[in-house]
Amino acid sequence: MAVVEEILRAEEGGAISFGNHKLVHKAKLEDVEHFGDVLKVKTYQTMTKLEKNGMFVYESVPGTSVTNFLETEDGISFQVEGDEDAQLIVGLQDETEYEVFINGESIGRMRTSLGGKLNLSVELAEAGEVSVKVVKTATP
Repeated sequence: MAVVEEILRAEEGGAISFGNHKLVHKAKLEDVEHFGDVLKVKTYQTMTKLEKNGMFVYESVPGTSVTNFLETEDGISFQVEGDEDAQLIVGLQDETEYEVFINGESIGRMRTSLGGKLNLSVELAEAGEVSVKVVKTATP
């Protein structure tokens, strides 16, 4: 199980792990400094949310546990686990096209909204950990 007992923890290489989809009651951790950024996490069975410097980064419904979440200039990558299939929303660059990979297989290209949000559905029920990678596509 990938449950993050600490709610938020730093990993090697600048990644973070956060969320605990097993919690019955809401848990929140605020004002955690990580590589010059200030992070905030809210999590429990029905929702997990991450903010960085007051800006939206990640949300799942129902709640999930996320490990090795790493943001780069070209996108994000992480592993996610939950008891049920989940709707994920990730914050990226505004109106930009990305290719999305689930467990190493491309599920296609998607474009972010004006606010930079990208919606994904991930099948998690009885799947264990699922890897997600979102990579900015090259512009012609």
